[in-house]
Amino acid sequence: MQCPGQDTRYWKPGDIFDAPCPKCGQPVEFFKDESTRRCKNCGQLVTNPRMDFGCAAYCKYAEQCLGELSPELLSKRKDLLKDRVALEMKKFFKRDFKSIDHAVKVARYAEQIASLEKADLAVLLAASYLHGIACPETAGVGPSTGAVCEGLGSVQTILKGLGAEEEMTAHVLDVIKALREPRQAEVQDKNAQVLRDAHAINDWQERLEHGRPDGDLTKPVLDDLFCTEGGKSIAEKILSKE
Repeated sequence: MQCPGQDTRYWKPGDIFDAPCPKCGQPVEFFKDESTRRCKNCGQLVTNPRMDFGCAAYCKYAEQCLGELSPELLSKRKDLLKDRVALEMKKFFKRDFKSIDHAVKVARYAEQIASLEKADLAVLLAASYLHGIACPETAGVGPSTGAVCEGLGSVQTILKGLGAEEEMTAHVLDVIKALREPRQAEVQDKNAQVLRDAHAINDWQERLEHGRPDGDLTKPVLDDLFCTEGGKSIAEKILSKE
């Protein structure tokens, strides 16, 4: 069965259109289901500016259906995947709004830190949204360790169901595993560093809200608590307002 979006019998006026080549400015004719086309004037590979890649975020046949995806489209596919990961996280926790709120806040802080650090946002945000499934939180003092932290299989199942590549899934799992390491443990992966910093900001914020801070965020405390300069900068901005 052919996808209706790809079947020309369902097409409407405007499904064949011209878009300017970003290199030479000449019009490039696109059919709506084409991901890319080469400019006949200069040979530039041009991305279809109107294509909806929603299905490519989770369909394992996306490459065959859409053809050879450009780096821009592969990036867009990952961006769409993180949105679906957030939805799956909410489905998993159902009415556990505390866990949902925790994951959303950690993901938000991670995204802010990532804007200052060279991190893979798709991997980072997937790990941010799903870390609570793998490692349940314990009374606002960070992810639990030991026997209770056995949910990596559930995370893997969610990502596999969304069609995430094996390499990306493995990276997400490694980032979540690093979150369980003691604070003093050195973490090399940039995504893991950012997730640890985002989690630390949220932990500190929760302590402040409950009237039990660990002290002031002095420079030595910041240096000890955070792995990245971006994490320290975002922490100072967020926590100084509390």
